[in-house]
Amino acid sequence: MAGVTTGSARDVAFIFPGQGAQTVGMGRDLCAACPAARRRFETANRLLGFDLAALCFHGPEERLRRTDVSQPAIFVTSLALLDALGERLGDLGPHAAAAAGLSLGEYTALVFAQALPFDDALRLVASRGRWMQEACDQRPGAMASLIGLAEDRAREVCEQAQREGGGVARVANVNEPEQIVISGDVATVTRASSLAKAAGARRAVELKVAGAFHSPLMLPAQERLAAMIAGMTFRDPATPVFCNVTGAATTCGDQIKANLVRQLTAPVLWLSAVRAMAAAGARRFWEVGPGAALTGMVRRIDPSLSCANVASVADLDAIVPTAAAAPAGGGEGNRL
Repeated sequence: MAGVTTGSARDVAFIFPGQGAQTVGMGRDLCAACPAARRRFETANRLLGFDLAALCFHGPEERLRRTDVSQPAIFVTSLALLDALGERLGDLGPHAAAAAGLSLGEYTALVFAQALPFDDALRLVASRGRWMQEACDQRPGAMASLIGLAEDRAREVCEQAQREGGGVARVANVNEPEQIVISGDVATVTRASSLAKAAGARRAVELKVAGAFHSPLMLPAQERLAAMIAGMTFRDPATPVFCNVTGAATTCGDQIKANLVRQLTAPVLWLSAVRAMAAAGARRFWEVGPGAALTGMVRRIDPSLSCANVASVADLDAIVPTAAAAPAGGGEGNRL
């Protein structure tokens, strides 16, 4: 355990990536080195009825990118990394300062916080991904990241794009003070992106996603998800979970259910969540899962916060020897 105690996690926020973090090969080294991670993938394969591990380890990339595959793939890989971390450091979850995830990652946070069992959460994630993919197929949509434009101006350009040409364009993610993601019909998002650049945005980058997530175009998926969630039991989380739709902590299982339903069509308030976690005492942010997008956002939101990624066996090897000796806050990199 490298001298780590449960108390050493009391200023740590565990954060989990969402769709787009997937990459061919994720989890492969982990399963070779960690029996608990290997068991996690074996259980997922059994519950899903297809070889998710093979898709994560070997692709093809085109299939791994599909919403109905990428969502369970990222979810299971993130939890397998948590299993490996737990083997080395013990169960830090109930002692952590906070947990949060970006969109899909919120489901990983809920399993981490013991609000939802893995089996139930995996079925929910798989269904969510399938229904979102079907909504994308029924009505094509797009998303774009506006860099260098504040949230209020992003909303204004979306409203102007809708007035000028109809369709839907909405703010979908507030990731940083000047990184806003918009979502909606393809033509309307394209129009809003042009208006954003005219309004002073440094860049407007089209995202490689299947459709218009966190917008009204996801209403068909939201209705089916609501029916499924209504029949499930959510426990009060052992760790405060900072929800996407409010940016605030919740410790109530029933409120989590309502938030997850709203999440499909409501904006993800990641900026608010990071600030709220820091205000609640989180000084170290551990991103557990493929990719490093969230730690980049956290550093830009508040450079005083310490960040680390847990995405591979090499990351685990770097973290464990230094975790117990970490400072209370400040700095960057993998030193915890």
